[in-house]
Amino acid sequence: MPRPKKCRRVEGVPRARSFKPQGIPMRDLEEIYLSLDGFEALRLVDVEGVDLESAAQRMGVSRHTVGRVLAEARRTVARAVVEGLALTVWEGDAAVRRVVAEQEKSGEGPMKIAISSQGPGLESRVDARFGRAAGFVVVDLATMAVEYLDNGASQVAAHGAGIQAADRVARMGVGAVLTGVVGPKAFAALQQAGIQIFEGVQGGTVADAVERFRAGALTPAAAPSGGGR
Repeated sequence: MPRPKKCRRVEGVPRARSFKPQGIPMRDLEEIYLSLDGFEALRLVDVEGVDLESAAQRMGVSRHTVGRVLAEARRTVARAVVEGLALTVWEGDAAVRRVVAEQEKSGEGPMKIAISSQGPGLESRVDARFGRAAGFVVVDLATMAVEYLDNGASQVAAHGAGIQAADRVARMGVGAVLTGVVGPKAFAALQQAGIQIFEGVQGGTVADAVERFRAGALTPAAAPSGGGR
């Protein structure tokens, strides 16, 4: 009977799941798969530059296991580049547990966050406004599932745009909001709903904001910094 696979912790999440040679349709390509734990090993060792011992501790496995997973991941990526294959990051049947840095430290924290956005996806730019943002990208940090909450009604509202937007994101069950500026009334409404507020998040993509939050690089606001947005 085979030994059960030990659960591997994964802190990083791919911004894209598939890669392919330019100009060739996906249907015409042979596809090769990079495991999610292989992706994590590459991220830790080859991108962050940590040693195998540290990577093993962060993934919750042995140094030998990390070395084996890393070697296989490197071969997979090399084959995709050399042979012109489509590469897909795939969880498959691996026993993987995703974690969020702040939750791992404290044992608690919001599992869903809303980012004010100019568009519906992770690649969209963060909208610096809260109340009159085009919409909100809602990310489940446990699964990285993405939903989009349109905020068009608040954009055209004569009054109370911030409060309306706060009510919409609260109904999505989020624990934190990442945005540029929140007005006093919207700030109070979010606080009353038990939602943490992170202001000054602007100038990048939604994916950038999510990664900053996961890394613990953002500080919750204690008071509103904006006007009636």
